[in-house]
Amino acid sequence: MKLSRAEYKEIVKCTEHLRPTRQCMTILRQRFPNHSQSTLLSIFSLEYQKRTKRTMSRHQAPDSIESYYQRYLSEAKARPSVPVLLELANEVDLSPALMARVIVDRFLQDQEGGVSSKQVLNNMLREPSLIPDQALANHVYQCTINDCCYGPLVDCIKHAIGQEAEVLLRDKLKERNLSFLDENQLRTKGYDKTPDIILEVPIAVEGHIVHWIESKASFGDDHSHRTYLNEQFWSYWNRSQGLGPVPEEAAYPLRWARQSREMIKRILLVRGLVQDWSSTGMVSLVSWTARETEAYCSKTASRLIL
Repeated sequence: MKLSRAEYKEIVKCTEHLRPTRQCMTILRQRFPNHSQSTLLSIFSLEYQKRTKRTMSRHQAPDSIESYYQRYLSEAKARPSVPVLLELANEVDLSPALMARVIVDRFLQDQEGGVSSKQVLNNMLREPSLIPDQALANHVYQCTINDCCYGPLVDCIKHAIGQEAEVLLRDKLKERNLSFLDENQLRTKGYDKTPDIILEVPIAVEGHIVHWIESKASFGDDHSHRTYLNEQFWSYWNRSQGLGPVPEEAAYPLRWARQSREMIKRILLVRGLVQDWSSTGMVSLVSWTARETEAYCSKTASRLIL
């Protein structure tokens, strides 16, 4: 979907003081009813991750960890029926799932008399019933199910959404009898960094020959696009795989292209690729308005497609 820079900034501003709990989505949906929940959640998740990267070192300081742990112990004893760990996470503006990790890690240090095993820690966070302290297990579970940005539940949801998008993409390609290799097939052939799809017989999209397809089931902000460019898209291009479209399941700011003109010349950014195939097997899409296109693309550049 189209999302203007002004709309994007307004949503981002609204997320600045929200905590990463399920309740934050109710606030965002009420404030921005014209945008889908998936778009709002994806924007909030990206913004909160940026906030976490800026502040995580403070939360991981030994004195902070000890303070959180002692507060948890005293609060859990004084108010056993209250979700004190979730409250503590919200109070100090730390993801509930990350707070649970901090507390369980500190708990295991007491139990094991030293540094805790990362594998044991991860297993307990994925399955809180493995935690020998039942009260702590319950608090960890509450943090996990209430966190919309971090934790094993969120990781599973993200993985499932990505897998669903890839399956849908493969199904649509098969419906049009297009010959392709998916990521798993490419890895067996020795590719170490691959797009989701390489077309064995390239197709034409808006007058451009397309060789590969990479599906992104998330919001594309400036930072994520730069990351995708540096870590993925340029390597696909440099390995002689040519031009490729990038279907996005959420939204992205219209003016993002100003910061990535070189990408416009080489990579098509596509919205709704797998939902709208024409009868000839080509992709039927809606482009920007002439004014938007002229602002961001030269006559010889590939057009940025929504």
